[in-house]
Formats: sequence, structure tokens, C-alpha cells
Amino acid sequence: MARRPTPPGTPETTGVGHVVDLVRAAIPPLHPAGLPFVAAPLAIAVIGGRRKWVRRSGLLAAAACATFFRHPNRVPPNRAGVVVAPADGEVALVDTASPPPELGLGDQPLPRVSIFLSVLDVHVQRTPVSGTVRAVSHQPGHFRSADLPEASSANERNSMVLETPNGQQLVVVQIAGLLARRIVCDAKVGDVLTIGDTYGLIRFGSRVDTYFPLGTELLVEPGQRTIGAETVLAVLGSSPAES
Repeated sequence: MARRPTPPGTPETTGVGHVVDLVRAAIPPLHPAGLPFVAAPLAIAVIGGRRKWVRRSGLLAAAACATFFRHPNRVPPNRAGVVVAPADGEVALVDTASPPPELGLGDQPLPRVSIFLSVLDVHVQRTPVSGTVRAVSHQPGHFRSADLPEASSANERNSMVLETPNGQQLVVVQIAGLLARRIVCDAKVGDVLTIGDTYGLIRFGSRVDTYFPLGTELLVEPGQRTIGAETVLAVLGSSPAES
């Protein structure tokens, strides 16, 4: 979820409490899906603590998993009509393409932005706009490298259709990669999500595509780095109801 601002009048912490707050601000929290991956190597480190190589290996593995499953706080912009990045990563494609066929939205090419996530990026996915979940569909597929253009159609994916309060629809697609074998989507049809909300996660290395309504102004270029829930990908055009 997006970070909540400190209410006016909240007393400032001092001493040990201030140090704890600084540590919390510097170290991102852990996504719940990562708890088993961190707990298992920690348990190995404790059980095999008498052997230095076992202890060190367990601690290193736990630290690596905690880094991968980090869930940093983000603050989305409050500007009307903006679409924020659903993920951290690098913009791989800015083009037009038909949305996933399993959604039944037709074959009209729509503006699309693809973000590639390396194993070093934050891997939680965030809601690009505020809206209602109209459809969620999982499609089995291959596990090719997520930075290839054909990964959008060939790889295993999970697609979500979001409808804004103005009636505009966006599609967000979580795509498994070469190492990714598990897509997590917590959103369900009928859920009302707020821009910047965390709704899913992909393990390990992946890609997220966003399809926009016609008339959307795209603001990013290939090669640009994105910060999930904060980088503005596009500005939506006028909805049919407004025009």
C-alpha cells in the first residue's frame, strides 16, 4: 500500500524510538509471500549454527530472499487522470498491441507499455489507476525470457481489467519470465482498488504490460527506469462520458 503521511500534530520520537523509526524508513518491509523463503534458510542457519559454512550460507540466502521480496512504501501522485507504473523496472516496449484474447476485449491495437523486471528489482505489482476490477484471467504458457517481445503472448500470464470511475478500462498483465514460476494476484472481480495499492507479485524475474484506452498520452520511452506507483506512464484522454 502507499505510505500514509504522518498526521499534523503527531509528536516526534526521540532517542531509541527515533533510531527505530530511521531503521524502519531505511529498510523496506517484507511482502508476506516472502516469509517462507526467508524463514527456511534462517532455520537452516540456526540448526546448523555450529558449522560456519552452513550458518553463513543460510544467512546469505535469507538476506537474498528478503531483498527480493522487499515491499517498499510508495506515494503515488494525486494528479487527476495519470496512470502510474505497475512495477519497478525498465521500460522495454512502448507500442500498440491487441490485449490478451482471453479477456474478450477484441483485437483493436491499444497503446501499450511493457516493463521488464530483473531479479534485482522490487517484484510486487501496484494498481496503476483507481478503479474497479472487472476481470481477472490466468493463462498458462511458456517461460521464455521476459524481455523478448513474444513473451507477451507466449508466456504464462495473469491479466486484470480495471475500470476507472469515468468508465475507462485499462489492462494490466503479469507475465512470467525465464526464472519466474509463480504469479500471485490477490485482486478479485468486484474489488475496488486505489492507485498505488499492491495487488500481486511475480517470482523471480518477470514483465508487466499495461494496455491503455485509445487517446491516452504516453509519457515514457524504452530504456527509462520506472518506480512502481510513482512513475507516471501516461495521462488518460477524455472518456466517452466526458466528451
